[in-house]
Amino acid sequence: MPEAPLILIADDDQEMRRLVRKSLEKLNLRIVEARDGEEAIAAIVEHRPAGAVLDVMMPGLNGWEVCRYIRSKTEFDHVAVLMLTAIGKTTNELTAPLYGADAYLDKPFEVAELTATVKRILDEKKV
Repeated sequence: MPEAPLILIADDDQEMRRLVRKSLEKLNLRIVEARDGEEAIAAIVEHRPAGAVLDVMMPGLNGWEVCRYIRSKTEFDHVAVLMLTAIGKTTNELTAPLYGADAYLDKPFEVAELTATVKRILDEKKV
């Protein structure tokens, strides 16, 4: 039986990481967490996840910078990226595609919307 896909959750808010983790574990996904952009990049290099759920506003490197890093390396072409942010729908609509994100959700979001979006972008990447 194939191993469940690994997903990186990067968010400086511990409660948000917990919420996202509990939601994605229902999809039988394995989870690795990061508290900031630097930890996120280190986790991507070390663990090579199938997907990443990135908060935009994190200390150090922000989520867009992490997404740009992922998209700049061909060895991470397979990584599905979901951006989470509370900066506003219009900004997210304009910015997320510029950095190569596969999808975005505005905070607050519905858990069902989160799980459906993660499932969709993983399916699109054939994970």
